[in-house]
Amino acid sequence: MKKIFCKPNSMRDISTHYCAGCGHGIVHRLVCEAIDDLGIREKVIGIAPVGCAVIAYDYWDFDVTEAAHGRVPAVATGIKRMSPENIVFGYQGDGDLAAIGTAEIVHAANRGENITIIFVNNAVYGMTGGQMAPTTMLGQKTATSPFGRDQKRDGFPLKVCELISTLPGVSYAERVSTHSPQNILKAKRAIKKAFQSQLDGQGLSIVEVLSACPTYLGLSSEEAVKWMGETMIKEYPLGVFK
Repeated sequence: MKKIFCKPNSMRDISTHYCAGCGHGIVHRLVCEAIDDLGIREKVIGIAPVGCAVIAYDYWDFDVTEAAHGRVPAVATGIKRMSPENIVFGYQGDGDLAAIGTAEIVHAANRGENITIIFVNNAVYGMTGGQMAPTTMLGQKTATSPFGRDQKRDGFPLKVCELISTLPGVSYAERVSTHSPQNILKAKRAIKKAFQSQLDGQGLSIVEVLSACPTYLGLSSEEAVKWMGETMIKEYPLGVFK
């Protein structure tokens, strides 16, 4: 019998710790599939973040290290400069990249570091109890915005791809989503393209992946995916920004 679907070689066979309906598992797999397709597994070094994906290294069967909160781009920069032959990528969530790590990503991008960042945007802090994140949308209720995010009090949602793509050191910036099979396939192509950009020595590449957090959205898995497709992508339009 012909095998048409199997676990990527770069992914370990262990049980997930993520909540039901969480998008991290999908994104982890897409990263592994892209690495396998490009044949770069033995050259890859990943940097795991602080947040729900803090133990991403448990799922990946290639070299991964850990960084302090928000410092993934700085650690990736150091590794890449010392070992330019390696393919170095950082994996970050909303709080890690768009809050405490904002300076790190902006300056790494501005320097044009030849690294890749996978940024998972689920519009809320997942690991610490569902507080408002920089990416929380106006009117969205969270543990710290129970009446909805208010622009006058909390400011506007931070749009990372739009911001980072303005910097000359960035070679590639695209926002994708995991709310449908078609969009998951597009997300894989984007991650693969980001790695290829690094292989070609083009500068910093970033893929922002919209992801569901049913637990802190207060929705079922099915409702959360529907919310992404009908509401979230209006605030965070998909596409190539650079």
